[in-house]
Amino acid sequence: MRILEIAELVAGYGKIEVLHGVSLSLEEGTLAAIVGANGAGKTTLLMALSGLIPKRAGRVLLQGVDITRSPSHAIVRRGLLHVPEGRRVLASMTVDENLLVAAAAAGRSRSRAREIGRVYERFPILGERRHAAAGSLSGGEQQMLAIARALVAEPRVLLLDEPSMGLAPKLVDEIFALIAAERRRGTSILLVEQNARKALALADTAYVLERGRIVLSGSGAELLQNREVTAAYLGESAAP
Repeated sequence: MRILEIAELVAGYGKIEVLHGVSLSLEEGTLAAIVGANGAGKTTLLMALSGLIPKRAGRVLLQGVDITRSPSHAIVRRGLLHVPEGRRVLASMTVDENLLVAAAAAGRSRSRAREIGRVYERFPILGERRHAAAGSLSGGEQQMLAIARALVAEPRVLLLDEPSMGLAPKLVDEIFALIAAERRRGTSILLVEQNARKALALADTAYVLERGRIVLSGSGAELLQNREVTAAYLGESAAP
């Protein structure tokens, strides 16, 4: 079952059009990866889906409901959560307070204690540091907190933008392990990631975005075997 459908999406900033008719879909309980060069429009796509920038044309359906013109707060309440690049935690607030704010924003005030408890089960290190200021956490811990804030809302679809950016290799492995665990739990994930090899290895489906257009799609495994993709995004030769 398709949980997210995007048809001919056009979006941009001011007079600049960045996305030129993007179409893709996400099956329920799967992970779809979007790879592409810097400036291809990957972040713009996620921002448009979450309502942070307006959609100029096209259609977006979440569980069959048209959310194309919905404001960002309504999109969150419907279960589409966006974890932007750069982590962006509330640095002066504690881990607990960050999660409480996220639960309230998603309309989970009544069940927030239960949902936060579940998040701490998934991220034990955050539970250990629940009273620490978010700004005092390591980069990896802050990324875990950024993801945890979205998970408090029990998202139907999770949008992840460059979750491994700026992290040491060991922490990158930990973040990808957490993402894989969420996919196994049934969370539907749309992943934008600079580490194309890891993203494609994890993905059920994958899309290549170039200059605001989808130019190639297939399973993650298929794109890992595609010589043009490996040459462009994995630094490997395309020669036979």
